[in-house]
Amino acid sequence: MSLLVDTCVWSLALCRDVEQSAPEVVALRHALLGTDQVFTTGLVLQELLQGFAGPKDQAQLIDRLSALAFLQPVKEDHIEAAEVRNSCRRCGVQVGSIDALLIQLCRKNDLTLLTTDQDFHAATKHIEFRLWSAS
Repeated sequence: MSLLVDTCVWSLALCRDVEQSAPEVVALRHALLGTDQVFTTGLVLQELLQGFAGPKDQAQLIDRLSALAFLQPVKEDHIEAAEVRNSCRRCGVQVGSIDALLIQLCRKNDLTLLTTDQDFHAATKHIEFRLWSAS
């Protein structure tokens, strides 16, 4: 399985003050150990960097994430992400712009989204994409 890991999972995994037993964090750990391929994108990287205080921490994070496959959205991805968001909204489901782009990247690249964000669960009822599940 190939995973696109959402910011919330990375935040949990990188947090030193939190127990690392959340199923999504365990799945990320297993994937990084070689069972799955892990992908990231610029928006996830940006969100993570915005949460780190010092340049040393940021440099370490950039170095660690540089080993991952990096997805670069193109114009068509943004167009399709807008349609994802609009389709969800027509069904009464609110999906943010970044979340819609992550969904589009998963759809385009045949990836499974690894997240703890419950908004994606509502979106799966109206938009076809793979969402990681512990079951």
